[in-house]
Amino acid sequence: MRKLLIVAAAALLLLGVLKHREHAAVHPDPGVLAAAAPEQVDLDHGAQLQKGDTTLTTRAHFDITARVLSRKDYGGADGELVPLDLAMGWGRMSDSDVLQHIDIKQSGRFYYWHVQEFPIPRREIETSSANMHMIPADADVKNQLEQVRAGEVVHLEGFLVDASRPGGWHWKTSMTREDTGAGACELIYVERVDVVPAP
Repeated sequence: MRKLLIVAAAALLLLGVLKHREHAAVHPDPGVLAAAAPEQVDLDHGAQLQKGDTTLTTRAHFDITARVLSRKDYGGADGELVPLDLAMGWGRMSDSDVLQHIDIKQSGRFYYWHVQEFPIPRREIETSSANMHMIPADADVKNQLEQVRAGEVVHLEGFLVDASRPGGWHWKTSMTREDTGAGACELIYVERVDVVPAP
């Protein structure tokens, strides 16, 4: 019995090491890696999509190529719909020279940053980065998102959506990169994921 417990403990440790390695951050060379801001085309009449008991209403077509500043996985009921958040940066917020001066964390569906001294203007940090909630369109997209690592540049295509469930529960997407604080995160129905090769 003791031998079995040791083997089980070793297996769990190995699984943890592999999981950590799978999500270990990469550290690209200095330089802007994703110059363009996200592209958004608002929809006058959004379609409705169903994910289990959740109704998604499309608000805009969304296309982004950005550096992953941080990733955070979530469980629970909300995690079934939105299994992870990606903090994303573009423009100078994709440059390692800038990011080395910014401490970045995610918690509770928010993205936080802190600096001792601003490497770029505060407003540029706020408008060139965002915490984005990922809703995978299918199992293949979910698997691809699970492989994404901080430091990588990824291209995502899909829709900004509002989510609702019977009983009044709802989750609304941000529709602008100009906002901050509660409600400023994008809720993205992701149909395509591509990791952009390092230059």
